[in-house]
Amino acid sequence: MASLCILGTGYVGLVSGACFAELGHTVKCVDIDEEKVSNINKGKPPIFEPELEKLLRKNLEAGRLSATADLKEAASSSEISFICVGTPSAEDGSTDLSHLKRAASELGKALAGRKKHLVVVKSTVPPGTTESLQKVLADAGASEFGLCMNPEFLREGNAVSDFMKPDRVVIGGLKREDIEVVAGLYSNLDAPILKTDLRTAEMIKYASNAFLATKISFANELANMCERFGIDVYDVVEGMGYDARIE
Repeated sequence: MASLCILGTGYVGLVSGACFAELGHTVKCVDIDEEKVSNINKGKPPIFEPELEKLLRKNLEAGRLSATADLKEAASSSEISFICVGTPSAEDGSTDLSHLKRAASELGKALAGRKKHLVVVKSTVPPGTTESLQKVLADAGASEFGLCMNPEFLREGNAVSDFMKPDRVVIGGLKREDIEVVAGLYSNLDAPILKTDLRTAEMIKYASNAFLATKISFANELANMCERFGIDVYDVVEGMGYDARIE
């Protein structure tokens, strides 16, 4: 089992941390918010997600999970660090990577002097972003580190189940040995593991999001059109569903 540091205790970070602990790994979740850290250590998650509080309390009691505001301590006592911070849309529609870069820079400082460490990005980022963090980490002081991209595919309201019973696990990396290390974290899950490069892993996440958004948009337009003509949209969808080309 591995020792993990999770940067960010939001939706992705805390769910991932609790689930990794459930798989047997030792996890330290890091957040700058002292109140949030305190509540997590009391078994009170800052977000509501079915099964999360139960999982949190179970692994806190087992000693596999804890939260801290001390990034240096958490990173220095771990083999792998996951960056799970928000990447919201900027006003111009681009992706705001400021939180990600800040987290990478702080992690780089915490890793100064470490001989070997693996950094894994879970945040949703445009292709090329993870690779660019090499310079951010190195400029901050990190010297010997591996870099991987392991996108999340969690749905709100079903996140714990999605993590523990995924359709697939996607891992991109610069080096094959680093990819294999991340793959080993999921060895107890019954799911196909797709091993690829950084940019492909990043694009798989974006393409999945875009396709799902397209399906929702199409369904909404179809519903509007059916309403206009006095047609039951569910009957139309049922009829479409018999076409083997449509899933």
